[in-house]
Amino acid sequence: MKRTSTKYIVIHASATRPNQKIDASDINVMHRKKGWKGIGYHLVITRDGLLQKGRDLDAVGAHVYGYNKVSVGVCMVGGLDYNGSPENNYTGAQFAQLAETIKILLNLYPGAEVVGHRDLSPDIDGDGVIEPFEWLKACPCFDVRKWMKDELQEIG
Repeated sequence: MKRTSTKYIVIHASATRPNQKIDASDINVMHRKKGWKGIGYHLVITRDGLLQKGRDLDAVGAHVYGYNKVSVGVCMVGGLDYNGSPENNYTGAQFAQLAETIKILLNLYPGAEVVGHRDLSPDIDGDGVIEPFEWLKACPCFDVRKWMKDELQEIG
């Protein structure tokens, strides 16, 4: 099924440890084992900063419940420390590739909002702000909006 609207570019973590060198094909296998039709993300950024294709860019993803029909999913490999707790442990190469990827995606989908998976959690207290206690997941384990503001002022 094709996506007809793109309101969000959603950044994800693969929820793997720093020493796990996985790629899009590995994530595809993991998602198929869950009974999915294949990888849920559109793009994957490996630990060495390589950008890999997941689902077709115009396809509906399977990466954030309730938003798949209106979003593109970008997964960064990592996001857990060696004990399995959430951690921003992405490499410089990954962040450099993420910056370039976001520039391209914003050109393809002008007006799309770049957010982390956790930013699309329900606003439990209804104050208009998704706060840490409301996150369904810590994914992607860093504040995407702050990173965009600090690092990508020219496109944020």
